[in-house]
Amino acid sequence: MARSNAATVEEYLDELEPDRREQMEVVREVVLDNLPDGYSEAMNWGMISWEIPLERYPTTYNKQPLMYAALASQKNYMSLYLMCVYAHEGANEEFERRYKATGKKLNMGKSCVRFKTTEDLPMELIAEAIASTSVDEYIAGYEASRKKTRKKK
Repeated sequence: MARSNAATVEEYLDELEPDRREQMEVVREVVLDNLPDGYSEAMNWGMISWEIPLERYPTTYNKQPLMYAALASQKNYMSLYLMCVYAHEGANEEFERRYKATGKKLNMGKSCVRFKTTEDLPMELIAEAIASTSVDEYIAGYEASRKKTRKKK
């Protein structure tokens, strides 16, 4: 499944094969256990998303909630999107360095860590990344990045 039309997280998880569902639930629990106050879980962009609700911060460039992290089941792997790592200068390099220091092989795109099983993930590092940024800090970083974008135009 590359993209889901599920309306709820439970529907999304129910669409998965049992083994894949179990893997996704483990990662989801790590996220939920470490998610700072103010973020909410939703289905958005065809995946499980942890985001800042529009009621809290409505002035986004695309009129969508600001995504902080997301979890998706792709055809050949699962993806954990860590905007909290991607959005902060220097955080990506530090995350990659610490990930590789665990001895686990990192398969990472710009903002996502691809994995086949939870054994591929250093869960302590994932927990730290998720816990790293409050809603206020994330909004401040977003606003600073938007100012830079507007200056370039």
